[in-house]
Amino acid sequence: MKVTVVKNVLDANDRIAAENRALFDKNNVYVINLMSSPGAGKTTLVERTILALKDKYRIGVIEGDIQDTYDADRVAALGIPVVQINTGGACHIDGNMIREALPTFDLTKIDLLICENVGNLVCPAEFKIGENAKIMLLSTPEGADKPAKYPLMFQESAVMLINKVDLLPYVDFDLVKARHDALSINKNLQIFEVSCKTGVGLDGWISWLTDRINAFQK
Repeated sequence: MKVTVVKNVLDANDRIAAENRALFDKNNVYVINLMSSPGAGKTTLVERTILALKDKYRIGVIEGDIQDTYDADRVAALGIPVVQINTGGACHIDGNMIREALPTFDLTKIDLLICENVGNLVCPAEFKIGENAKIMLLSTPEGADKPAKYPLMFQESAVMLINKVDLLPYVDFDLVKARHDALSINKNLQIFEVSCKTGVGLDGWISWLTDRINAFQK
């Protein structure tokens, strides 16, 4: 009996992701793949990012969830074009899902495409979607041990945002350990300590993203 090797699945996905990337490049669209565990604050970060940048860039959003449109409805309320991908049980979005969603957008009218992945600390890091950068959101209630337990997520990301720093007085989270462990996995990782609820620290994230979009568009 022939055994299907998982590597073949990843290789196929990589080819589709490369096709997505070529399409994004052709239309000058900068794409971020936002990843975290459930409840870390991805959608609130998306909302904050939109509010900070919508007067400067044309933004589109793809929301990935197992089911429901709750997060997409929140984004749509900001007047932003958004597509919901319901994976039906899959723990991540992949290149093919993104490809199927793209005809909904006019890519000639988008500068920044934000893809909010399914809440999961494992699978999303393995599947490329054609992004320019993977962004990792780690919230303080989760604990500082996550970089050591889920290294691929931090290895693949360009940025780690440590969210919910407003809760530091109330949770057991070691900032020094989290930063040390993450940087030991990826020495080039940019780290921002933020609160998406209060807005603290988000200026650094917005500045980083703005610089990347501007450099890409040149």
